Amino acid sequence: MDKIKVAVIDDHDMVRKGLISYLITEDKIEIVGEGSSGKEAVKLVRETRPDVVLMDLLMENGTGIDATKEIMEFYPGCKIIIITSYYDDETVFPAIEAGAFSYLLKTARAEEVIEAVYKAVHNQSVIEPKVANKMMTKLRTKERKPHEDLTERELEVLMCIGEGMTNQEISKELFIGIKTVKTHVSNILSKLGVSDRTQAAIYANRNHLVKSNGK
Repeated sequence: MDKIKVAVIDDHDMVRKGLISYLITEDKIEIVGEGSSGKEAVKLVRETRPDVVLMDLLMENGTGIDATKEIMEFYPGCKIIIITSYYDDETVFPAIEAGAFSYLLKTARAEEVIEAVYKAVHNQSVIEPKVANKMMTKLRTKERKPHEDLTERELEVLMCIGEGMTNQEISKELFIGIKTVKTHVSNILSKLGVSDRTQAAIYANRNHLVKSNGK
């Protein structure tokens, strides 16, 4: 098997040298270059075509996120492992969306960094647990539909709206007062993020929330 070509990018000399010192102990890994900025990363990748890049995020003269985006455009086969001190939403999600393959923190042990490199060439991502939790939380939030936040009664009212019922008809159908119906309608519009009951009716039908659609 050919050696795994790795480039190391970090604007702190000690961190960069430390990462390299881990990697050169592995017979199957070859360091093809190092850099201290996003722009240097792009230039280095163009010249050496590494299999894996260890990339810092916040650097002067080109961030790791910008570099990752550019590298992915001309060399999508490259596996970029982010290794940073930051795991807030403003760094994690843009990095992943830019094309980062794995995401580690600088507190990672030497063996964890080495393992991430080996896994990368076998298409196995390694995500720091704190980062993985953020990603799962965002995914669950993204997948959740607005009507899932409605109460059981509000959902019943929405189903009636979807069938074209007036407030008076909803009142008779659900045996509740007109004033209560109006309150529910107001809450529904707010939770769905729509401006009027026509849009609410469209939402209900698109999401199969009316009896005529088998509900």
